[in-house]
Amino acid sequence: MKKTILSLSLILFATLGFSQILKPVKIDSLVTVSLPANYTKKDTLGQRIYQGTASMGFITVLRAQNAANNKPLNKEKDLKKVFNTFADGIQKQSRNGSIMNPRDTTIGNLEARVFTLRVDNSGSTGEAAQLRKFILLYTQDVTYTFEYYYPEARTELAKAELNQFSSSIKVAPDLKRNDQYISNAKGLSTPVKVGLYGGLPLIIIIVLVTIRRKKRLAAEG
Repeated sequence: MKKTILSLSLILFATLGFSQILKPVKIDSLVTVSLPANYTKKDTLGQRIYQGTASMGFITVLRAQNAANNKPLNKEKDLKKVFNTFADGIQKQSRNGSIMNPRDTTIGNLEARVFTLRVDNSGSTGEAAQLRKFILLYTQDVTYTFEYYYPEARTELAKAELNQFSSSIKVAPDLKRNDQYISNAKGLSTPVKVGLYGGLPLIIIIVLVTIRRKKRLAAEG
């Protein structure tokens, strides 16, 4: 999947021209995102690929069906491992790429990972640096990748369109955190742990004293 994402993103920007208005497109019954009117759609090997040339950048959306034997994630930390593995894989494929500004965010009820890959080939090819903004959304059944690819020189000009694209990602309200990982438990806070475990010996003492008192009363009776 990662190799597909990388190859799809290596697009020359000579074709960028007329302004494109982004319009909502249903990726499936659960996810919607706004794309340029000229977008193309391709189905291949369990992946659905949407691509389109916007005013300031090139947009790719990838919907990849997870393997049938894919094991459900147990905890939130397992989801973060998936995010980190994905970002590391993208960076390793790019010889001169570096990850910038990685952060977690939420889309609807789900957790997502946002990061930018900066690719600078100026030393070898003389090309201007390119930026690739990734938004990764993982569920147990499907992984969604949203990408906006643009020259670094257009950063300020692309800002509004990038924000429009990023904020247009919508997920169905019935998608919950347990569609990403099984346990929603966050664990007990430190004060609660202290209260429970610190009070445990006292509870045991009270129980023992009560049992002895009942035995003594029974013997006296």
